Amino acid sequence: MACVWGGIIFGSRTDLHVQSVTMTDHIYRDVILEQRVRLFRGAKGAEFLFMDDNARSHRANIVDECL
Repeated sequence: MACVWGGIIFGSRTDLHVQSVTMTDHIYRDVILEQRVRLFRGAKGAEFLFMDDNARSHRANIVDECL
C-alpha cells in the first residue's frame, strides 16, 4: 500500500511524494515535514497554514515537537 502526499496553496503546489513503505512517525517528520513542508513554508511566508488529517503518524509526540 502506498501513501501519497502533496501540498497546495493559491498559485503554487509541491511535487507529489509517493511513500511505498508504511508511513511511520519518523518518516513523516523526517521526509514530509523536514524536507517538504519546511521548504514550502519558507517560500510562502507568514500566511502559511499547515493542515493534516488525524493519521496516527501525524499525532505522534515527535511530530508535535517538530511542529
